[in-house]
Amino acid sequence: MKQGKTLVELGKELERQRNARKDFIADTRSLEMVTDKAKTKLALYLDDDAKNFDVSELAHQQIAARLQIPFRYYQKMRQEEAPLLDENVNTWFTRTPEKRMLRVMDGRVRAFLSDRYRRLDHMELCSAVLPVIKEMKGAEIESCEVTESHLYLKVINKKLKAEVSVGDVVQAGFVISNSEVGLGSLKVEPLIYRLVCKNGLIVKDYAQKRYHVGRQVESEESAYEIYSDETLAQDDKAFFMKVQDTVRCAVDEAKFMLTVDKMRAAMNIPLEHDPVQSVELLADKFMLNQNERGDVLRQLFMGRDNSQYGLVNAVTAASQITESYERATELERIGGEILAMTASRNLLAANEPETAIKNVTPIRRSLRA
Repeated sequence: MKQGKTLVELGKELERQRNARKDFIADTRSLEMVTDKAKTKLALYLDDDAKNFDVSELAHQQIAARLQIPFRYYQKMRQEEAPLLDENVNTWFTRTPEKRMLRVMDGRVRAFLSDRYRRLDHMELCSAVLPVIKEMKGAEIESCEVTESHLYLKVINKKLKAEVSVGDVVQAGFVISNSEVGLGSLKVEPLIYRLVCKNGLIVKDYAQKRYHVGRQVESEESAYEIYSDETLAQDDKAFFMKVQDTVRCAVDEAKFMLTVDKMRAAMNIPLEHDPVQSVELLADKFMLNQNERGDVLRQLFMGRDNSQYGLVNAVTAASQITESYERATELERIGGEILAMTASRNLLAANEPETAIKNVTPIRRSLRA
C-alpha cells in the first residue's frame, strides 16, 4: 500500500485548505473568461467588483462539459486560438445562463459545479470519522493522503485476519474517500491488506456511498459568497452521523471471509495465456499505461505465481511503485475488480475475448457536477 502523509501532516494540510478556500454561487452572466497564451483567468463580478481567479485543469474540463464543447476542441482553442475559446465560453455563459457553484482555493477555481452540489468537506469528514476509528478495537490508519481531487483514509483492523494459504495472512479494513470537487461520492469501501507484501486491495463489492446532492440555493443575487449557516450545519450533522454509522459497520467479518474465499479460489485458476499476453490483455481492458504494464509484468514474474491470484497481487504490488497516490488507489480498485470478475469467470478467457471485454466494468471518471 502506497504511503502518503502522516496523520499530523494531513491535519495541518486540511486546516490550511480550510482557511484558503472560498465558495461562490454565480449566475454565469456574471462570469467572464480571458485566456492569454494558455493562461486562463475567470473573472467573477461581485457587486461591481471583479475577482480574478486562475482555472484548474479539472475546472476547464467541467466548464467544457457543461457547455457541451468537446474537450479536445476546447484544448485546441486554448492552445492555438485563445480569443476564440473566450468567445465560445462567454457566449454560452450569456446565452444559456444558470447558477453554478465555483469552488476556489489558493486563488484558483478548482471546480465548476451545480448550485445543488453539497459541500462535504474533508476537515468535517475527518472530524466525524476519526473518533469512530479511534474507538474501534484493533483499527489503525495505515495510509492517508489528500490530493487535488480526493481525500483518502485507509484503515486496517488488525484483529480481523485470515490465511489465504499457509503463511499468506490478510487483514480486513476499509477505505474512506471523498472529493470536494465533484469527482464522485463520499465512499466507504472494504479493503484487504496482505501482510506478506503490504499490498492493499479495494473490494469492488459491498461499498457504501453518500452523494453530494443538496437543496438548491435560493437567492436573487447574481453572485455571492457562500457561508456556513445554522441550517446547513444541522443538515451536515445528521448526514455525518449516518457516515459514522457506515464506518462502524465497515468491517464485516462475514463479507471479509467471502472475499478471502474468492482469493483462495483465484489461487486455483491458472492464467489462460503466458504472463506477457495476460498482462497485455489486462492493460488493454483497464487502460494501463506503458510504465504500469511493465510494473505489473515485473511483479508477476517476481511473484512466480501464474494464477489469477498472482495477477491480482501483481497489480496491487504495482500500485506501490506508481508516483501518484491517486493512481495507486485506482490500481488497488482494479485489483478488486479482477478478483470480483475471477469469482464469476476467467477474466482472460481465450475462447471468448469479445464477451469478456463486454463484462468488464470500466473505471468511472465522471466529471458531472
